[in-house]
Amino acid sequence: MEEINSESIAATERLIRPWIRRTPTVQVDGSDFGLSNVSLYFKLELLQHTGSFKTRGAFVNLLTRNIPAAGVTAASGGNHGVAVAYAAHKLKVAATIFVPSVASRTKIERIRSYGAKLVIRGDRYDDALTACKSWMNESGALPIHAYNDMQTLLGQGTMGMELEEQAPELDTLLVAVGGGGLIGGVAAWYAGRIRIVGVEPEAAPTLTKALAAGRPVDAPAGGIAADSLAPKRVGELMFPIAQTFVSRVVLVSDNEILQAQKILWDTLRVASEPGGAAALAALLSKKYEPERNQRIGVVVCGGNTDAVDFPAV
Repeated sequence: MEEINSESIAATERLIRPWIRRTPTVQVDGSDFGLSNVSLYFKLELLQHTGSFKTRGAFVNLLTRNIPAAGVTAASGGNHGVAVAYAAHKLKVAATIFVPSVASRTKIERIRSYGAKLVIRGDRYDDALTACKSWMNESGALPIHAYNDMQTLLGQGTMGMELEEQAPELDTLLVAVGGGGLIGGVAAWYAGRIRIVGVEPEAAPTLTKALAAGRPVDAPAGGIAADSLAPKRVGELMFPIAQTFVSRVVLVSDNEILQAQKILWDTLRVASEPGGAAALAALLSKKYEPERNQRIGVVVCGGNTDAVDFPAV
């Protein structure tokens, strides 16, 4: 099995570069967010194709694996499904996407817009995953896992490579955690060169529970960000990376996530979904208290939200 490290991530980045956007990193003074004596660097990955970082891993899978006649299939809270549907559309591959009922209207509409077959099953991600596995066995479609997959981790790690090129001065990076594909890939890229801090909803403490147990274990799967940050457990592949390279994990409440979502809009005019605002919530709530003169990266990982509503045209 290929190792997940800076060399393999750099090779992956070269492969998918024609298919992904180089998303911007915006530096702001911490005082704009009520934080004195710190510099903030927002990695605006919500500007990626399909509105989230998931596009990176989706293209790695479709470009490096043998696709059967039945095409590909994926289970998703929403963003992974959108990304797989988009990559399949671009590469002219059939896709069947399973999502739970908690998936947002925006994500469901985007999946359909790329021509994928959409199936809604159950209330949470793991319900959709069970249905997806049944379809895989029945149809022969290739499964694309949302986070527990070597190709997916390598793809998500390319965001870390891109961020280091844009902001080499960072000493700390805050990353929201669901199944752990993003933080696993990014932590593997940095490999201890900076402090990596995971941020999870209190209602879905998957990595927190896993680190306490010494292995991935089931955790609650609820909260305002349940369509992006609430699988039952983190991935087996990312867990040893997290044990080695993630400095700590902090928990934030739903209200703190909603507040961060609002402040991102009010301050930067960035329309983040709840999961995308979780990393900032750790700073605003003081669940993560920065040291003086810290240079902190904040990943805004997704923007598939209908929180900003425009009149019908």
